[in-house]
Amino acid sequence: MLSPETIKKIKKIHIKSSHTVNTVMAGHYKSVFRGSGVEFEEVREYSPGDEIKSIDWKVSARMGRPFIKLYREERERVVMLLMDVSASTRFGTTDNLKGETAAEIASVIAFNAIRNNDKVGAIFFTDQVEQYIPPKKGPSHVWRVIKEFFHFEPASRGTDVNCAVSYLGRVARKRTVSFLISDFISPEFGRELKVAAKKHEIIGILVSDPGESNLPETGILSVRDLETGRGMLLDAADPETKTIFRKIGTRALETTIESLSAAGIDPLPVRTSDSVADVLVRYFRRREKRRSR
Repeated sequence: MLSPETIKKIKKIHIKSSHTVNTVMAGHYKSVFRGSGVEFEEVREYSPGDEIKSIDWKVSARMGRPFIKLYREERERVVMLLMDVSASTRFGTTDNLKGETAAEIASVIAFNAIRNNDKVGAIFFTDQVEQYIPPKKGPSHVWRVIKEFFHFEPASRGTDVNCAVSYLGRVARKRTVSFLISDFISPEFGRELKVAAKKHEIIGILVSDPGESNLPETGILSVRDLETGRGMLLDAADPETKTIFRKIGTRALETTIESLSAAGIDPLPVRTSDSVADVLVRYFRRREKRRSR
């Protein structure tokens, strides 16, 4: 049974996500991911007006004249949501916890996918795969997925991105558009992601909180790692402590973004203080511009 508070959160996310999809994001999702699920069909001789990037250089060199590759868009696109539900996602110093921001992001993406008649599936993970929801279509299925975002209780506390990515490779035989939503407080994951990116289109959504790099103005703080339980005391009034804390937090974010980019993954940083709708719209617009070049 869902608590009244959880039901209230789900309804709020449902309303916000529906509004975002039907207004500010209308059309962006479809144009950005159009043709991402494609299968090779044939090659044909180049004709004036064909895109240069479609030229098959190996065939062209062999035949002595230009040929292009033709692709057939798959009838059904599969959108996978890889959701980090580890203990560290329960942290937050703004109106939202990191996990709540992640749930809102996933909800907006899920509603966009269903509106576009795509299938939506989900993998909930910590340092192990906690739950797998096979891809399906329809509003009732998305409603079930969104409820799980808020209701699911994981068995473990840690984070291991590799386990989720490896599991995606086993359950998704066809190409997917996969959104990996996590704070990426995880052992090294670049190699596994690089392999997965050769088959799937993966977007790494890095969820963070301002409190992970900024201490309050003053006071002695007792801080604790939500995943390991280890704790320590920090003097928030000490300028040197503030500086070191900020540098460590900032560098951690930069390192994660670098790791995602090096693996061929599109990184999308989102803070709990951000407007999810604004961040996603800006991201989709950037991708639209890249596709049109």
